[in-house]
Amino acid sequence: MKKTVLVFLVSLWLWSCSSNSSSEPVVYFKKYDEKLAVEKQQNHPKKRMQFTMFQSKYLDLNTVYEPFNDALSDFSESEYLKLKPLILEKDIPFLQQQIQNGKLSYEKLTLFYLYRIRKFESDSLLSLNSIISINPSVLKEARLRDKNKPSNTENSLYGMPILLKDNINTIGMPTTAGALALANNKQTTDAFIVEKLKENGALVLGKVNLSEWAYFFCSGCPLGYSAVGGQTLNPYGRAVFETGGSSSGSGVAVAANFAVAAVGTETSGSITSPSSLNSVVGLKPTIGVFSRTGIVPISSTLDTPGPMTKSVIDNAIFMNAMRGYDKSDSASKELKEDYFKEGFSKSIKNVKLVFLASLMKDSIYAASIDKFKKMGVELVEEKPSSVPLNGFITLLNIDMKHDLPNYFSNAAAKNISLQSVKDVTDFNSKDSLLRAPYGQQLLHGIVADTTSLKTLSVIKNNLATSGKEYLSSLEKEGVTAILSINNYHSSYAAVAKYPTLTVPMGYRKSGEPVSLTFIGKPFTERKLLEIGYAFEQFTNSRKMPKNYQ
Repeated sequence: MKKTVLVFLVSLWLWSCSSNSSSEPVVYFKKYDEKLAVEKQQNHPKKRMQFTMFQSKYLDLNTVYEPFNDALSDFSESEYLKLKPLILEKDIPFLQQQIQNGKLSYEKLTLFYLYRIRKFESDSLLSLNSIISINPSVLKEARLRDKNKPSNTENSLYGMPILLKDNINTIGMPTTAGALALANNKQTTDAFIVEKLKENGALVLGKVNLSEWAYFFCSGCPLGYSAVGGQTLNPYGRAVFETGGSSSGSGVAVAANFAVAAVGTETSGSITSPSSLNSVVGLKPTIGVFSRTGIVPISSTLDTPGPMTKSVIDNAIFMNAMRGYDKSDSASKELKEDYFKEGFSKSIKNVKLVFLASLMKDSIYAASIDKFKKMGVELVEEKPSSVPLNGFITLLNIDMKHDLPNYFSNAAAKNISLQSVKDVTDFNSKDSLLRAPYGQQLLHGIVADTTSLKTLSVIKNNLATSGKEYLSSLEKEGVTAILSINNYHSSYAAVAKYPTLTVPMGYRKSGEPVSLTFIGKPFTERKLLEIGYAFEQFTNSRKMPKNYQ
């Protein structure tokens, strides 16, 4: 009898221990000792890559992922492996076709990305620090998309999980711009472009890391660092290659197949640069194509959101889903353009492109020019004279000095008490090691700049003239676009208010991605996409990062 009671008590104790342990939350995202990695990074030949830290000291992705633990516990590695051939590197029409024929669902597609993000971001040797937050209701929304699926979604963003740069207001998630000063900026309304994306059925999967304050924050600091998200890393060379900025997380997450696509924002090179360095397609449109309402600003003169995708087709489909006239944005235009109507052709005719003599020493660029010749494109060589962009920093300083307070007053959550750039610098100064470990020199520059609005108007006009002068070959008869590399000429395109499209064109011997950038005339995005598609299909340059396949 005593023996029976003893066995029962031991069994009860073991069951109790088992029950208690299973009720404890599983920790997937564990902080690791990064001391040796930081020491090793000090040997990097690029000063900007000599990181002082990798991991966020603020973010806990275990908390972010808590709403999905139950759903993901039923989503196995075998299920993930089974879905990989249907999802990785596939464009939107293909994904929609698989959903229509029942091989996929919007819920399964969303679960796949949630699982994949957790799989890589929880691995200390592979984490990219690209994710800041996940939409807690995204699975519920995916199920609703499945339930209410329209009959024709082939060229639609309907049900496609996308990521947003974390300077874009989104209901249900904070909008931080990577800054701890905005860590509690949670109760905002949707930015205008987010409203449009949702109207078109897109699923907002989450928010991605960025260069803090869109890289108008610290001087010479790492691209892709923010106090909220930590140091974003390039999947083609983790801590070896730069991520580009400021839409670092958008480029990295798309390259690593963490979502179908992502939204970035650009003032000057902030879509073009990370798209190029992460081998994805990025389009910085003409100012006015997309609304800026509800986006944390640098410059109302130059800022614009834009799509970042794995293919030109996806980029065009994304363009259609984001567009719309916004009466709250003085630059917004009423446009009827369909960026993907009747698709694109693999051949291009009656196109004249300008290539730059100064870039022909780059072997990949030179090879791309040869490929255009084989495609039958008319090419013209140009040697534009150097044109200074005097006052460029002043333009950004004074715009941000006025535009950021406007965001605080009209678009930030009501609990945000910040009123000026100086309020931000004062906040950071109270704990600079945590809030501004690389300094905040550019913000201090804004506070100190006393340029008048009258003088600023002159600077803007002069800059626009300089940009158009450098890119004047676009005005020659029949010229469609100028061919550049990465973000080499983004500042000229920015001040001239010309659109740019970057498409992967190859990889350096080191493995670092390099892209061809098309600079076009205002509101010629459709034409740029047509040329970019033909180049993409002819070259088939993009490759997945090998450690993220």
